[in-house]
Amino acid sequence: MLKVGLTGGIGCGKSSAVATFRALGVSIIDADRIAREVVQKGEPALIQVAKVFGAEALTVEGELNRVWMRAQIFKQSAARIELEGILHPIIHTRIGQAMQSAFESGAAYVIVDVPLLVEQGYQSLFDRVVVVDCLPSQQIERVRTRDQTADGQTQQIMQVQASRDLRLQAASDILDNTSTKEVLELQVNQLHKKFLGLSSR
Repeated sequence: MLKVGLTGGIGCGKSSAVATFRALGVSIIDADRIAREVVQKGEPALIQVAKVFGAEALTVEGELNRVWMRAQIFKQSAARIELEGILHPIIHTRIGQAMQSAFESGAAYVIVDVPLLVEQGYQSLFDRVVVVDCLPSQQIERVRTRDQTADGQTQQIMQVQASRDLRLQAASDILDNTSTKEVLELQVNQLHKKFLGLSSR
């Protein structure tokens, strides 16, 4: 039962790597989707958020008031720490349950797609951490091409994310995406074989 976390900075090609693993039949768990699910209307986490932050944390419909919450987090880091303290233990548990379900369904190994794996200290959940890496200049260029996003905006996101060095320090395996999509796919195939070997031990 090999548990693999996969991450990468904005524009590094994480989605392409995930899509290639998925095409190989690997079980993929989307941590972002789980994070959205735990704050759905009526979820215990959302009830706790409303208790801590007050009624303004919810919309009239009883859903998470994302705009208001984002403003609080932006204004004070204590609010972000408090929110993460509520959400992350629940997200951790849900990721663990999802991995367990995948193994019970016969998966040789599981990949969890976690955009902010390093930033949120999720390394301990996994046996291996895969980092999709490219040059910072390539990140900016790729996001500009993909989303027509202004370079300044991309640089702001990059500053909030873990540095390239920090990500690479956390990696047990690196997918070098400084070349073409074909080269990335070749590396994913090699890593897939490696993980199958490790999981069968």
